[in-house]
Amino acid sequence: MDKKTKKRLTFETEVMANLDSMYRYALHLVRNTEDAGDLVQETCARSLKAADQFKQGTNARAWLFTIMRNIFFNQHRAKSRGEVPSDWTDEVESGDQRFTGSVWPQPFELFLRDMMRDDIDKAMAELSIDFRSVVMLCDVEGFSYAETAELLDIPVGTVRSRLHRARASMQSMLTQWFNKGLEANES
Repeated sequence: MDKKTKKRLTFETEVMANLDSMYRYALHLVRNTEDAGDLVQETCARSLKAADQFKQGTNARAWLFTIMRNIFFNQHRAKSRGEVPSDWTDEVESGDQRFTGSVWPQPFELFLRDMMRDDIDKAMAELSIDFRSVVMLCDVEGFSYAETAELLDIPVGTVRSRLHRARASMQSMLTQWFNKGLEANES
């Protein structure tokens, strides 16, 4: 096998290893499964065309997400800002400690996550696209602040600020909805 073929196969393996997270991010951007599939397909096609530009040993996942984000914004530049998918929590693995914690027993974790899913989806959908993007990339996809800043082409401080304000806003919404639910149950 020649060097070019080996490099191409290695690159294709890296692309394939990131398909699930690319699809989650595509759902975040376009809000429906058909368009998300199209966006992932277009991202794969463009990344394979540009495979020679990719440097081995760098962050393939961040590179792919950047391509996807650029495709999305180029396709929708004339449109008003879109919304993220409300079903992003479906993509989180049940054992992901960032969302379930390690203190509660597994059945309670599952119950709590399912019970709050609609409210979390609703709170996420009410955030602006700028806030939703940092929450999606940092909290759901696990990108670092620096990687998120690079993907969104914003300073790291802006990522931190948006993430803090988005989390605070979601917490406020969830607390308010919870309290309204308690009041409704008491009446």
